Amino acid sequence: MTPWVTRLIVANIIVFLLQITFPVITQLFALVPAFLLQRPWTILTYMFTHSTGLSHIAFNMFALYLFGPRVETRLGGLTFIKLYLISGITGGLLSWAFTPYVAIVGASGAIFGVQLAFAKFFPRERIYIWGVLPVEARTLVVVMTAISIFSGFTGGGNTAHFAHLGGYVGAFLYLAYVAKRSPSSQWEKKLAGPPATAIAIGDWKAVDLTKVHELNRDEVQRILDKIGASGEGSLTSQEKVFLGHFTPKV
Repeated sequence: MTPWVTRLIVANIIVFLLQITFPVITQLFALVPAFLLQRPWTILTYMFTHSTGLSHIAFNMFALYLFGPRVETRLGGLTFIKLYLISGITGGLLSWAFTPYVAIVGASGAIFGVQLAFAKFFPRERIYIWGVLPVEARTLVVVMTAISIFSGFTGGGNTAHFAHLGGYVGAFLYLAYVAKRSPSSQWEKKLAGPPATAIAIGDWKAVDLTKVHELNRDEVQRILDKIGASGEGSLTSQEKVFLGHFTPKV
């Protein structure tokens, strides 16, 4: 868990408990896009509000837990929280364009933005749908986009499909903006970190995979296998920084 992911999960849980205790909270915090000018705070509060069944918040918080930490680690905390909020806001704005009188609650738009960033940085990472069906992150974004477009225009289900699409749009535009504001070489340097030769990864032979979180275990194992096959010099700076989180320092 990373700092902003932890804060966001805690904030969502607190609001959820308030909703259960004081049902009026849902009405005050939900976004009805057509009334946004009269209730401007709802463009932010709706993404911390969920339907009062456990499944809605549980699914969203699990998705944030799944995608968020690696994206936050990659972007840094400030850029990550901006990405999250902008994705949620654009989710609400796109809903304004297509479903202005439908009330919206949920963090899905913001989390879809985080998911897009995850697919951008880790496109071949496998996500296991229902815990069994492996899908690459980039493929998952394409599939979810197609589902959201089809369901949004056919009125499928009780899901804010345009908020999902808006989350993707906001994340795409924000990441492009961040990349454009920084010179290309500096942006790549920011993502890559220091030169690989300047990074100390610690005692990689002492890594205990049983103590590595399951979300990171496969990547750590891949890097260790790469060292075993080609030596430490074969690692990229990103791989060294990542492995350094799990190795005792020497």
